[in-house]
Amino acid sequence: MLLTLEGLDGSGKTTAWRALRDRYPSAVFTREPTDSWYGDAVYRSIDDDNADPLAELFLYTADHADHLSRVVRPALDEGSLVVSDRYSDSRIAYQAATLADSPLADPFEYVRDLHAPFSRSPDATLFFDVDPETAAERSGETNKFERADYLRDVRAQYERLIDADPERFVRIDATQTRETVLDDVFAAVDRLR
Repeated sequence: MLLTLEGLDGSGKTTAWRALRDRYPSAVFTREPTDSWYGDAVYRSIDDDNADPLAELFLYTADHADHLSRVVRPALDEGSLVVSDRYSDSRIAYQAATLADSPLADPFEYVRDLHAPFSRSPDATLFFDVDPETAAERSGETNKFERADYLRDVRAQYERLIDADPERFVRIDATQTRETVLDDVFAAVDRLR
């Protein structure tokens, strides 16, 4: 089973990912951007406010392709539970928002169609739902992807993803206390397994 954790920066998905590692020690835990050289290139672009949005999309896509071949598919082939902190939904939501002013007619569809031929869809996705202002405050607004006005657009793209595949998503109210959020996460994963 491929379980992905998605949401705005500052929504608590990485905290949940770490807590799930303690609860399911035999699972494979991974994340995007990865720790590969492809992921390093992605992190460099995140720190560059002037990075070209389309070039940045292809860096993220290359990192995803490598992640699939190196980690995700082999682990699934072995029958492992794979839990990924961010996956293709992040790319679709974030890059569609980034490319909003590009010449692309519908950046959301473009990014989604780009991934369709090679990506592996998650079996289930926990979506950590929090308002953009809270997300920006929690994340510290340390880079271009952590600003409330940008995160508003990202959240709208996530809602498009959820509307297109409502059976896959489990919405977690990430405005609750850390303990309550983790209780909800554990209960959701226990149901899904």
